[in-house]
Amino acid sequence: MSAPDPLRRKIVKTFKLHGLTLRSEGSTYLQSLLRESDSSEVNEALTRIIDVLSKLNLPSPVVDKTSLESAVSECNEDVQPETSDKIFSVIDVFSAPRFKYNCERKKLLLDSSPRSLLGSAADKTRLIRDRYWLTLQRTLRHDLFTPPVPGAVSGSTKFTLQTVEQVLGQHGESKHTIVLAMVVQLEEGKYSLEDASAHMLCDLTDAKFHLGIFTEFTFVLCEGAYDDVRSVFKVTGVGLPPPEPARITRNYFGNTNFFGGNAATCVSSISLLKDLERERSDAMFVILSDVWLDQASVLGKLKTMFAGYSKVPPFAFIFFGNFSSGQSHQDSTVKLKAGFKALADMLASYPSLCSDSHFLFIPGPQDPGPGPVLPRPPLPASIVEPISKQLAHAHMCSNPARVQYCSQEIVLFRENLINKMCRHCLRFPLRGEELHVHLAKTLLSQGHLASLPLHAMPVYWGHDHALRLYPIPDVVVVADKYDAFSVLSTDCLLFNPGSFPKSNFSFKVYLPAQRKIENCEIAT
Repeated sequence: MSAPDPLRRKIVKTFKLHGLTLRSEGSTYLQSLLRESDSSEVNEALTRIIDVLSKLNLPSPVVDKTSLESAVSECNEDVQPETSDKIFSVIDVFSAPRFKYNCERKKLLLDSSPRSLLGSAADKTRLIRDRYWLTLQRTLRHDLFTPPVPGAVSGSTKFTLQTVEQVLGQHGESKHTIVLAMVVQLEEGKYSLEDASAHMLCDLTDAKFHLGIFTEFTFVLCEGAYDDVRSVFKVTGVGLPPPEPARITRNYFGNTNFFGGNAATCVSSISLLKDLERERSDAMFVILSDVWLDQASVLGKLKTMFAGYSKVPPFAFIFFGNFSSGQSHQDSTVKLKAGFKALADMLASYPSLCSDSHFLFIPGPQDPGPGPVLPRPPLPASIVEPISKQLAHAHMCSNPARVQYCSQEIVLFRENLINKMCRHCLRFPLRGEELHVHLAKTLLSQGHLASLPLHAMPVYWGHDHALRLYPIPDVVVVADKYDAFSVLSTDCLLFNPGSFPKSNFSFKVYLPAQRKIENCEIAT
Protein backbone atom coordinates (compact mmCIF):
# COMPACT_ATOMS: atom_id res chain seq x y z
CA MET A 1 0.00 0.00 0.00
CA SER A 2 1.54 3.33 -1.06
CA ALA A 3 2.21 6.09 1.50
CA PRO A 4 -0.17 9.06 1.54
CA ASP A 5 0.81 11.92 -0.74
CA PRO A 6 2.71 14.63 1.30
CA LEU A 7 0.71 17.41 -0.37
CA ARG A 8 -2.56 15.67 0.43
CA ARG A 9 -1.50 15.23 4.07
CA LYS A 10 -0.58 18.91 4.29
CA ILE A 11 -3.93 19.99 2.83
CA VAL A 12 -5.98 17.77 5.16
CA LYS A 13 -3.92 18.74 8.23
CA THR A 14 -4.22 22.48 7.50
CA PHE A 15 -7.98 22.24 7.20
CA LYS A 16 -8.23 20.20 10.42
CA LEU A 17 -6.24 22.86 12.30
CA HIS A 18 -9.00 25.31 11.35
CA GLY A 19 -11.82 22.99 12.42
CA LEU A 20 -12.75 21.93 8.89
CA THR A 21 -13.00 18.48 7.35
CA LEU A 22 -12.34 17.95 3.64
CA ARG A 23 -14.27 15.44 1.58
CA SER A 24 -12.14 13.16 -0.57
CA GLU A 25 -13.09 14.86 -3.84
CA GLY A 26 -12.23 18.23 -2.25
CA SER A 27 -8.70 17.25 -1.29
CA THR A 28 -8.19 15.72 -4.74
CA TYR A 29 -9.36 18.97 -6.33
CA LEU A 30 -6.91 21.06 -4.27
CA GLN A 31 -4.09 18.62 -5.01
CA SER A 32 -4.60 19.13 -8.73
CA LEU A 33 -4.53 22.91 -8.30
CA LEU A 34 -1.46 23.08 -6.05
CA ARG A 35 0.63 20.27 -7.54
CA GLU A 36 3.05 22.64 -9.32
CA SER A 37 3.33 25.13 -6.41
CA ASP A 38 6.22 25.28 -3.94
CA SER A 39 5.76 25.05 -0.18
CA SER A 40 5.35 28.78 0.49
CA GLU A 41 2.82 29.16 -2.35
CA VAL A 42 0.82 26.19 -1.02
CA ASN A 43 0.73 27.73 2.47
CA GLU A 44 -0.40 31.09 1.12
CA ALA A 45 -3.07 29.53 -1.12
CA LEU A 46 -4.50 27.34 1.67
CA THR A 47 -4.60 30.33 4.05
CA ARG A 48 -6.53 32.42 1.54
CA ILE A 49 -8.96 29.61 0.69
CA ILE A 50 -9.69 28.89 4.37
CA ASP A 51 -10.14 32.63 5.02
CA VAL A 52 -12.78 32.83 2.28
CA LEU A 53 -14.49 29.65 3.53
CA SER A 54 -14.69 31.13 7.03
CA LYS A 55 -16.67 34.05 5.61
CA LEU A 56 -19.17 31.79 3.87
CA ASN A 57 -22.27 30.61 5.68
CA LEU A 58 -21.33 26.91 5.46
CA PRO A 59 -24.06 24.52 6.61
CA SER A 60 -21.48 22.28 8.36
CA PRO A 61 -17.70 22.01 8.99
CA VAL A 62 -17.50 19.36 6.25
CA VAL A 63 -16.25 21.09 3.09
CA ASP A 64 -17.24 19.67 -0.28
CA LYS A 65 -15.82 20.34 -3.73
CA THR A 66 -18.55 22.85 -4.64
CA SER A 67 -17.70 25.08 -1.66
CA LEU A 68 -14.01 24.84 -2.52
CA GLU A 69 -14.65 25.88 -6.12
CA SER A 70 -16.56 28.95 -4.90
CA ALA A 71 -13.72 29.85 -2.52
CA VAL A 72 -11.05 29.39 -5.20
CA SER A 73 -13.08 31.50 -7.63
CA GLU A 74 -13.34 34.25 -5.00
CA CYS A 75 -9.57 34.12 -4.41
CA ASN A 76 -8.94 34.41 -8.14
CA GLU A 77 -11.13 37.52 -8.33
CA ASP A 78 -8.76 39.32 -5.95
CA VAL A 79 -5.88 38.97 -8.40
CA GLN A 80 -7.67 39.32 -11.72
CA PRO A 81 -7.61 42.66 -13.55
CA GLU A 82 -10.49 45.11 -13.37
CA THR A 83 -13.62 44.11 -15.27
CA SER A 84 -16.87 46.03 -15.66
CA ASP A 85 -19.06 43.16 -14.44
CA LYS A 86 -17.24 43.12 -11.10
CA ILE A 87 -17.46 46.88 -10.62
CA PHE A 88 -21.12 47.32 -11.49
CA SER A 89 -24.07 44.97 -11.49
CA VAL A 90 -27.81 45.55 -11.72
CA ILE A 91 -29.68 42.77 -9.92
CA ASP A 92 -33.18 41.67 -10.86
CA VAL A 93 -34.99 41.36 -7.53
CA PHE A 94 -37.19 38.60 -8.91
CA SER A 95 -34.07 36.42 -9.03
CA ALA A 96 -32.55 37.67 -5.77
CA PRO A 97 -31.67 34.91 -3.28
CA ARG A 98 -34.16 34.16 -0.52
CA PHE A 99 -32.79 33.30 2.91
CA LYS A 100 -34.75 31.90 5.82
CA TYR A 101 -33.78 32.06 9.48
CA ASN A 102 -33.40 28.61 11.02
CA CYS A 103 -34.29 28.87 14.72
CA GLU A 104 -32.63 25.58 15.69
CA ARG A 105 -29.29 26.25 14.00
CA LYS A 106 -29.51 30.05 14.44
CA LYS A 107 -28.40 30.57 10.86
CA LEU A 108 -29.71 32.17 7.69
CA LEU A 109 -30.05 29.36 5.17
CA LEU A 110 -30.70 29.66 1.46
CA ASP A 111 -34.30 28.81 0.60
CA SER A 112 -34.36 27.37 -2.92
CA SER A 113 -38.03 26.37 -2.92
CA PRO A 114 -39.92 27.43 -6.08
CA ARG A 115 -41.46 30.92 -6.20
CA SER A 116 -44.56 32.03 -8.01
CA LEU A 117 -46.34 35.30 -8.62
CA LEU A 118 -49.56 33.43 -7.82
CA GLY A 119 -48.72 32.66 -4.21
CA SER A 120 -50.53 30.15 -2.05
CA ALA A 121 -51.92 30.63 1.47
CA ALA A 122 -48.72 29.01 2.76
CA ASP A 123 -46.69 31.75 1.04
CA LYS A 124 -48.64 34.46 2.87
CA THR A 125 -48.10 32.74 6.21
CA ARG A 126 -44.41 32.33 5.48
CA LEU A 127 -44.15 36.01 4.52
CA ILE A 128 -45.28 37.10 7.99
CA ARG A 129 -43.35 34.44 9.89
CA ASP A 130 -40.10 35.17 8.03
CA ARG A 131 -40.40 38.88 8.82
CA TYR A 132 -41.07 38.05 12.49
CA TRP A 133 -38.16 35.65 13.00
CA LEU A 134 -35.69 37.95 11.24
CA THR A 135 -36.79 40.83 13.46
CA LEU A 136 -36.81 38.77 16.66
CA GLN A 137 -33.37 37.18 16.26
CA ARG A 138 -31.59 40.51 15.77
CA THR A 139 -33.57 42.20 18.56
CA LEU A 140 -32.54 39.49 21.02
CA ARG A 141 -28.89 40.16 20.09
CA HIS A 142 -29.11 43.84 20.99
CA ASP A 143 -27.35 45.00 24.17
CA LEU A 144 -30.68 45.93 25.76
CA PHE A 145 -31.98 42.36 25.54
CA THR A 146 -28.91 40.17 25.95
CA PRO A 147 -28.85 38.52 29.40
CA PRO A 148 -26.23 39.96 31.78
CA VAL A 149 -23.01 38.01 32.25
CA PRO A 150 -22.82 36.59 35.81
CA GLY A 151 -20.36 38.58 37.90
CA ALA A 152 -19.88 41.28 35.24
CA VAL A 153 -20.61 44.94 35.96
CA SER A 154 -23.05 46.32 33.38
CA GLY A 155 -23.59 50.03 32.95
CA SER A 156 -26.86 49.65 31.01
CA THR A 157 -30.29 48.44 32.01
CA LYS A 158 -31.27 45.04 30.67
CA PHE A 159 -34.76 44.04 29.54
CA THR A 160 -36.43 40.70 28.92
CA LEU A 161 -38.65 40.06 25.93
CA GLN A 162 -41.73 37.93 26.43
CA THR A 163 -44.01 36.30 23.91
CA VAL A 164 -47.72 37.02 23.76
CA GLU A 165 -48.39 33.51 25.01
CA GLN A 166 -46.24 34.12 28.09
CA VAL A 167 -48.07 37.36 28.85
CA LEU A 168 -51.46 35.65 28.58
CA GLY A 169 -50.23 32.95 30.97
CA GLN A 170 -49.45 35.40 33.78
CA HIS A 171 -52.81 35.13 35.52
CA GLY A 172 -53.34 37.51 38.40
CA GLU A 173 -50.10 39.38 37.72
CA SER A 174 -49.92 42.96 36.50
CA LYS A 175 -46.18 43.52 36.23
CA HIS A 176 -44.82 45.51 33.32
CA THR A 177 -43.33 43.56 30.46
CA ILE A 178 -42.03 44.12 26.92
CA VAL A 179 -43.41 42.27 23.89
CA LEU A 180 -42.18 42.16 20.30
CA ALA A 181 -45.23 41.70 18.10
CA MET A 182 -47.01 42.87 14.98
CA VAL A 183 -49.83 45.41 15.26
CA VAL A 184 -52.95 43.97 13.59
CA GLN A 185 -56.66 44.75 13.49
CA LEU A 186 -58.43 41.39 13.79
CA GLU A 187 -61.70 43.13 14.72
CA GLU A 188 -62.75 46.43 13.22
CA GLY A 189 -61.69 49.29 15.47
CA LYS A 190 -59.76 47.03 17.88
CA TYR A 191 -56.00 46.62 17.67
CA SER A 192 -54.18 43.47 18.69
CA LEU A 193 -50.58 42.38 19.16
CA GLU A 194 -49.70 39.15 17.40
CA ASP A 195 -46.54 37.05 17.31
CA ALA A 196 -45.75 33.43 16.42
CA SER A 197 -47.28 32.18 19.69
CA ALA A 198 -50.64 33.96 20.04
CA HIS A 199 -52.46 37.29 19.83
CA MET A 200 -54.08 39.60 22.38
CA LEU A 201 -56.12 42.77 22.37
CA CYS A 202 -54.22 45.92 23.27
CA ASP A 203 -55.19 49.38 24.50
CA LEU A 204 -53.09 52.15 22.93
CA THR A 205 -55.07 55.06 24.41
CA ASP A 206 -52.39 56.24 26.85
CA ALA A 207 -49.38 54.84 25.03
CA LYS A 208 -46.36 57.01 24.36
CA PHE A 209 -45.14 56.57 20.79
CA HIS A 210 -41.43 56.95 20.21
CA LEU A 211 -39.54 57.84 17.01
CA GLY A 212 -41.00 56.22 13.89
CA ILE A 213 -44.15 55.88 11.79
CA PHE A 214 -46.33 53.15 13.30
CA THR A 215 -48.87 51.40 11.09
CA GLU A 216 -50.66 48.09 11.06
CA PHE A 217 -48.35 45.26 9.98
CA THR A 218 -45.42 46.96 11.75
CA PHE A 219 -43.38 45.00 14.30
CA VAL A 220 -43.16 47.01 17.50
CA LEU A 221 -41.78 46.77 21.01
CA CYS A 222 -44.68 47.38 23.39
CA GLU A 223 -44.24 48.00 27.09
CA GLY A 224 -47.19 47.54 29.39
CA ALA A 225 -49.16 45.20 31.62
CA TYR A 226 -51.96 42.74 30.98
CA ASP A 227 -55.35 43.55 32.54
CA ASP A 228 -57.09 40.27 33.42
CA VAL A 229 -60.39 42.00 34.11
CA ARG A 230 -60.65 43.63 30.68
CA SER A 231 -58.61 40.91 28.91
CA VAL A 232 -56.48 43.55 27.25
CA PHE A 233 -52.81 44.52 27.26
CA LYS A 234 -52.56 48.10 28.51
CA VAL A 235 -49.71 49.66 26.53
CA THR A 236 -47.66 52.46 28.09
CA GLY A 237 -44.93 52.76 25.47
CA VAL A 238 -44.50 51.85 21.79
CA GLY A 239 -41.15 51.79 20.03
CA LEU A 240 -39.49 50.19 17.03
CA PRO A 241 -37.03 47.28 17.25
CA PRO A 242 -33.42 48.52 17.18
CA PRO A 243 -31.86 48.34 13.71
CA GLU A 244 -28.68 46.29 13.35
CA PRO A 245 -25.69 47.58 11.34
CA ALA A 246 -24.62 45.27 8.53
CA ARG A 247 -21.17 44.72 10.07
CA ILE A 248 -22.83 43.27 13.21
CA THR A 249 -25.10 41.05 11.12
CA ARG A 250 -22.10 39.66 9.24
CA ASN A 251 -20.26 38.98 12.48
CA TYR A 252 -22.98 36.43 13.22
CA PHE A 253 -23.78 35.09 9.75
CA GLY A 254 -20.47 35.51 7.93
CA ASN A 255 -19.90 37.27 4.62
CA THR A 256 -22.45 35.31 2.62
CA ASN A 257 -23.83 37.28 -0.30
CA PHE A 258 -27.42 37.92 0.84
CA PHE A 259 -27.85 40.80 -1.63
CA GLY A 260 -27.64 38.95 -4.92
CA GLY A 261 -25.31 39.14 -7.90
CA ASN A 262 -22.39 37.01 -9.00
CA ALA A 263 -20.02 37.37 -6.03
CA ALA A 264 -19.70 34.35 -3.72
CA THR A 265 -19.32 36.62 -0.68
CA CYS A 266 -20.68 40.07 0.09
CA VAL A 267 -18.84 42.68 -1.95
CA SER A 268 -17.83 44.68 1.13
CA SER A 269 -15.45 41.83 2.06
CA ILE A 270 -13.58 41.88 -1.29
CA SER A 271 -10.46 44.01 -0.91
CA LEU A 272 -9.96 44.45 -4.67
CA LEU A 273 -13.35 46.12 -5.03
CA LYS A 274 -12.59 48.48 -2.14
CA ASP A 275 -9.35 49.49 -3.85
CA LEU A 276 -11.14 50.07 -7.16
CA GLU A 277 -13.74 52.18 -5.38
CA ARG A 278 -11.06 54.44 -3.89
CA GLU A 279 -9.25 54.73 -7.22
CA ARG A 280 -12.44 55.86 -8.99
CA SER A 281 -12.70 59.03 -6.90
CA ASP A 282 -14.42 60.95 -9.70
CA ALA A 283 -17.27 58.44 -10.23
CA MET A 284 -20.75 59.86 -9.76
CA PHE A 285 -24.37 58.78 -9.95
CA VAL A 286 -26.86 61.39 -11.21
CA ILE A 287 -30.28 60.64 -9.74
CA LEU A 288 -33.64 62.12 -10.83
CA SER A 289 -37.22 61.22 -9.95
CA ASP A 290 -40.45 61.94 -11.83
CA VAL A 291 -38.77 62.28 -15.22
CA TRP A 292 -41.87 63.35 -17.14
CA LEU A 293 -40.98 62.68 -20.75
CA ASP A 294 -44.28 64.11 -22.00
CA GLN A 295 -43.42 67.60 -20.73
CA ALA A 296 -41.39 69.92 -22.97
CA SER A 297 -39.99 71.76 -19.93
CA VAL A 298 -38.57 68.52 -18.51
CA LEU A 299 -37.01 67.51 -21.84
CA GLY A 300 -35.46 70.98 -22.12
CA LYS A 301 -33.86 70.73 -18.69
CA LEU A 302 -32.61 67.22 -19.44
CA LYS A 303 -30.91 68.57 -22.57
CA THR A 304 -29.19 71.24 -20.48
CA MET A 305 -28.07 68.61 -17.98
CA PHE A 306 -26.74 66.25 -20.68
CA ALA A 307 -24.81 69.10 -22.29
CA GLY A 308 -23.20 69.92 -18.96
CA TYR A 309 -22.14 66.33 -18.28
CA SER A 310 -21.12 65.42 -21.84
CA LYS A 311 -17.46 66.39 -21.36
CA VAL A 312 -17.13 64.39 -18.13
CA PRO A 313 -19.70 61.55 -18.37
CA PRO A 314 -21.02 60.33 -14.98
CA PHE A 315 -20.71 56.65 -14.22
CA ALA A 316 -24.51 56.31 -14.18
CA PHE A 317 -27.75 58.20 -14.62
CA ILE A 318 -30.61 56.83 -12.51
CA PHE A 319 -34.05 57.88 -13.74
CA PHE A 320 -37.10 57.08 -11.61
CA GLY A 321 -40.69 57.26 -12.88
CA ASN A 322 -43.32 58.29 -13.21
CA PHE A 323 -42.26 58.88 -16.79
CA SER A 324 -45.44 60.76 -17.69
CA SER A 325 -47.21 63.58 -15.89
CA GLY A 326 -50.76 62.22 -16.10
CA GLN A 327 -52.64 59.18 -14.92
CA SER A 328 -52.39 56.00 -16.95
CA HIS A 329 -55.04 55.89 -19.70
CA GLN A 330 -55.63 54.51 -23.16
CA ASP A 331 -53.18 56.83 -24.95
CA SER A 332 -50.52 56.89 -22.21
CA THR A 333 -48.52 54.00 -23.67
CA VAL A 334 -48.28 55.69 -27.07
CA LYS A 335 -47.26 59.00 -25.48
CA LEU A 336 -44.72 57.28 -23.24
CA LYS A 337 -43.09 55.53 -26.19
CA ALA A 338 -42.92 58.88 -27.96
CA GLY A 339 -41.28 60.35 -24.86
CA PHE A 340 -38.57 57.69 -24.83
CA LYS A 341 -38.07 58.25 -28.56
CA ALA A 342 -37.57 61.97 -27.89
CA LEU A 343 -35.08 61.14 -25.12
CA ALA A 344 -33.17 58.81 -27.45
CA ASP A 345 -33.01 61.46 -30.18
CA MET A 346 -31.73 63.99 -27.65
CA LEU A 347 -29.00 61.66 -26.35
CA ALA A 348 -27.84 60.96 -29.92
CA SER A 349 -26.23 64.42 -29.81
CA TYR A 350 -24.04 63.32 -26.88
CA PRO A 351 -22.15 60.19 -28.01
CA SER A 352 -19.88 60.23 -24.94
CA LEU A 353 -22.87 59.74 -22.66
CA CYS A 354 -24.37 57.06 -24.89
CA SER A 355 -21.19 55.00 -24.91
CA ASP A 356 -19.68 55.59 -21.45
CA SER A 357 -22.51 56.13 -18.95
CA HIS A 358 -24.94 53.56 -17.58
CA PHE A 359 -28.63 54.53 -17.68
CA LEU A 360 -31.05 52.94 -15.21
CA PHE A 361 -34.84 53.31 -15.57
CA ILE A 362 -37.04 52.37 -12.59
CA PRO A 363 -40.84 52.43 -13.14
CA GLY A 364 -43.10 54.54 -10.96
CA PRO A 365 -46.55 53.80 -9.50
CA GLN A 366 -48.39 55.28 -12.50
CA ASP A 367 -46.24 53.81 -15.26
CA PRO A 368 -47.60 50.98 -17.44
CA GLY A 369 -47.35 47.59 -15.79
CA PRO A 370 -49.30 44.70 -14.31
CA GLY A 371 -50.64 46.77 -11.39
CA PRO A 372 -49.62 48.24 -8.03
CA VAL A 373 -48.28 44.97 -6.58
CA LEU A 374 -44.62 44.97 -5.50
CA PRO A 375 -42.07 44.19 -6.70
CA ARG A 376 -42.88 45.67 -10.10
CA PRO A 377 -41.27 44.30 -13.28
CA PRO A 378 -39.32 46.62 -15.63
CA LEU A 379 -41.03 48.84 -18.14
CA PRO A 380 -42.33 46.89 -21.18
CA ALA A 381 -39.69 46.39 -23.88
CA SER A 382 -42.01 47.72 -26.57
CA ILE A 383 -42.12 51.12 -24.84
CA VAL A 384 -38.40 51.54 -24.13
CA GLU A 385 -37.15 50.08 -27.43
CA PRO A 386 -35.93 53.47 -28.82
CA ILE A 387 -33.77 54.27 -25.80
CA SER A 388 -32.49 50.70 -25.46
CA LYS A 389 -31.14 50.82 -29.02
CA GLN A 390 -29.53 54.23 -28.53
CA LEU A 391 -27.58 53.49 -25.33
CA ALA A 392 -24.67 51.09 -24.91
CA HIS A 393 -25.53 50.50 -21.24
CA ALA A 394 -29.31 50.73 -20.79
CA HIS A 395 -30.76 48.91 -17.77
CA MET A 396 -34.54 48.48 -17.46
CA CYS A 397 -34.91 47.76 -13.76
CA SER A 398 -37.55 46.30 -11.52
CA ASN A 399 -39.01 48.35 -8.67
CA PRO A 400 -37.36 48.04 -6.23
CA ALA A 401 -33.99 47.43 -7.87
CA ARG A 402 -30.66 46.39 -6.42
CA VAL A 403 -27.33 47.71 -7.64
CA GLN A 404 -23.82 46.65 -6.70
CA TYR A 405 -21.11 49.23 -7.31
CA CYS A 406 -17.62 48.10 -6.28
CA SER A 407 -17.94 47.28 -2.56
CA GLN A 408 -21.32 48.99 -2.05
CA GLU A 409 -24.84 47.59 -2.01
CA ILE A 410 -27.46 50.08 -3.23
CA VAL A 411 -31.27 49.72 -3.16
CA LEU A 412 -33.43 51.85 -5.49
CA PHE A 413 -37.14 52.21 -4.72
CA ARG A 414 -39.86 54.42 -6.23
CA GLU A 415 -42.93 54.80 -4.05
CA ASN A 416 -44.76 57.62 -2.28
CA LEU A 417 -43.99 56.09 1.09
CA ILE A 418 -44.35 59.08 3.40
CA ASN A 419 -47.85 59.86 2.13
CA LYS A 420 -49.00 56.24 2.39
CA MET A 421 -47.50 55.58 5.80
CA CYS A 422 -48.88 58.78 7.34
CA ARG A 423 -52.32 57.97 5.90
CA HIS A 424 -52.31 54.56 7.63
CA CYS A 425 -50.41 55.40 10.82
CA LEU A 426 -51.86 54.59 14.25
CA ARG A 427 -50.85 58.00 15.53
CA PHE A 428 -49.21 60.86 13.66
CA PRO A 429 -45.44 61.02 14.29
CA LEU A 430 -44.02 63.13 17.09
CA ARG A 431 -43.34 66.78 16.47
CA GLY A 432 -39.77 67.97 16.78
CA GLU A 433 -38.44 65.58 14.14
CA GLU A 434 -38.86 65.82 10.39
CA LEU A 435 -41.04 63.17 8.77
CA HIS A 436 -38.14 61.77 6.80
CA VAL A 437 -36.26 61.02 10.05
CA HIS A 438 -39.26 58.97 11.21
CA LEU A 439 -39.35 57.23 7.81
CA ALA A 440 -35.66 56.30 7.89
CA LYS A 441 -35.98 54.93 11.42
CA THR A 442 -39.00 52.84 10.42
CA LEU A 443 -37.52 51.33 7.26
CA LEU A 444 -34.21 50.36 8.84
CA SER A 445 -35.75 49.00 12.05
CA GLN A 446 -38.25 46.89 10.09
CA GLY A 447 -35.56 45.74 7.67
CA HIS A 448 -38.16 46.03 4.93
CA LEU A 449 -39.41 48.56 2.38
CA ALA A 450 -43.12 47.74 2.81
CA SER A 451 -44.15 47.70 6.46
CA LEU A 452 -47.75 48.56 5.61
CA PRO A 453 -50.87 46.37 5.55
CA LEU A 454 -51.06 44.26 2.41
CA HIS A 455 -54.24 46.00 1.29
CA ALA A 456 -52.41 49.36 1.39
CA MET A 457 -49.21 48.13 -0.26
CA PRO A 458 -49.79 44.77 -2.01
CA VAL A 459 -46.81 42.43 -2.27
CA TYR A 460 -46.29 39.22 -4.23
CA TRP A 461 -46.20 36.77 -1.33
CA GLY A 462 -43.56 34.57 -2.90
CA HIS A 463 -41.27 37.56 -3.56
CA ASP A 464 -41.59 39.47 -0.30
CA HIS A 465 -37.87 38.89 0.34
CA ALA A 466 -37.08 41.19 -2.60
CA LEU A 467 -38.17 44.14 -0.44
CA ARG A 468 -35.95 43.29 2.54
CA LEU A 469 -33.32 45.67 3.84
CA TYR A 470 -31.42 43.03 5.77
CA PRO A 471 -28.50 43.07 6.13
CA ILE A 472 -28.85 46.85 5.88
CA PRO A 473 -27.37 48.03 2.55
CA ASP A 474 -24.90 50.89 2.19
CA VAL A 475 -27.33 53.16 0.32
CA VAL A 476 -31.12 53.25 0.03
CA VAL A 477 -32.68 55.66 -2.47
CA VAL A 478 -36.39 56.17 -1.74
CA ALA A 479 -37.72 58.26 -4.62
CA ASP A 480 -40.80 59.96 -3.16
CA LYS A 481 -42.87 62.93 -4.27
CA TYR A 482 -42.14 64.36 -0.79
CA ASP A 483 -39.43 67.03 -0.48
CA ALA A 484 -35.85 65.89 -1.00
CA PHE A 485 -33.95 64.71 2.08
CA SER A 486 -30.96 62.66 3.17
CA VAL A 487 -30.37 60.77 6.43
CA LEU A 488 -27.31 58.86 7.62
CA SER A 489 -28.34 56.16 10.09
CA THR A 490 -27.00 52.74 11.09
CA ASP A 491 -24.11 53.10 8.60
CA CYS A 492 -26.68 53.52 5.82
CA LEU A 493 -27.21 56.60 3.65
CA LEU A 494 -30.93 56.92 2.93
CA PHE A 495 -32.10 59.76 0.70
CA ASN A 496 -34.84 61.04 -1.59
CA PRO A 497 -33.91 63.02 -4.73
CA GLY A 498 -37.31 64.74 -4.73
CA SER A 499 -39.58 65.29 -7.71
CA PHE A 500 -37.53 66.75 -10.58
CA PRO A 501 -40.28 68.92 -12.15
CA LYS A 502 -41.86 69.92 -8.81
CA SER A 503 -38.65 71.07 -7.09
CA ASN A 504 -37.33 73.64 -9.58
CA PHE A 505 -35.59 70.88 -11.51
CA SER A 506 -33.33 69.84 -8.66
CA PHE A 507 -31.71 66.42 -8.37
CA LYS A 508 -29.08 64.54 -6.38
CA VAL A 509 -25.56 63.44 -7.28
CA TYR A 510 -24.11 60.56 -5.28
CA LEU A 511 -20.31 60.30 -4.98
CA PRO A 512 -19.62 56.67 -4.01
CA ALA A 513 -15.89 57.12 -3.27
CA GLN A 514 -16.72 59.77 -0.62
CA ARG A 515 -20.16 58.32 0.17
CA LYS A 516 -21.59 61.82 -0.02
CA ILE A 517 -24.61 63.49 -1.59
CA GLU A 518 -24.52 66.72 -3.57
CA ASN A 519 -27.64 68.82 -4.15
CA CYS A 520 -27.90 70.11 -7.72
CA GLU A 521 -30.37 72.30 -9.59
CA ILE A 522 -30.73 73.35 -13.22
CA ALA A 523 -31.14 77.11 -13.37
CA THR A 524 -34.36 78.40 -14.90
